[in-house]
Amino acid sequence: MSAVATTTKERILDAAEEIMLQKSFHSVGLNEILASVKVPKGSFYHYFQSKEQFGVELLRHYVREASLYKRKMLLSADVEPDPLKRLSAYFDCNISKTYENACRCSCLVVKLATEVASFSDGMREVLAEGMREWRGFLQGLILEGQTKGVIRRDIDPAASSEWVQDLWTGATHRSQIERNVAPLQSAKAMILKCLKPV
Repeated sequence: MSAVATTTKERILDAAEEIMLQKSFHSVGLNEILASVKVPKGSFYHYFQSKEQFGVELLRHYVREASLYKRKMLLSADVEPDPLKRLSAYFDCNISKTYENACRCSCLVVKLATEVASFSDGMREVLAEGMREWRGFLQGLILEGQTKGVIRRDIDPAASSEWVQDLWTGATHRSQIERNVAPLQSAKAMILKCLKPV
């Protein structure tokens, strides 16, 4: 595939991501996406076999980009040497972004999870892979924190990464419903309290 073709495909995926964060997978038509990047409809089927296959690639594209950000924020000592403070800063960034976005969802995985999980196994699998990868980042952060003595050592890093992710994801949903960042602030406080050494 040529560099021009790759650029066009990326433009379609980037445009779709922005539009679907405002709407939903099923409510967005191909014409709306293609019109936003001034690409003819015939070009869509050059890159994607169907709307479902497009959805798989869209989520894969989003997860890849989000993973780069999460890996840096959660696992890079250059961001903050203390893993617990690094996690707190990560939560603060998310809370600020949510507030600035009027508590509308800014994560395509959270936004589309319920809608597409029962509609497409391919899309559900990409979502599941992304969630597993992000739990792995949390697990790595918790393990690092235990090694450095800033996170309690009597908890299992793998199991803890699951409940941290579950609590934060649930708070993200409630924050959207209530149009308030308070659920995220409460989740952050609870997570940090439970992870701190006793």
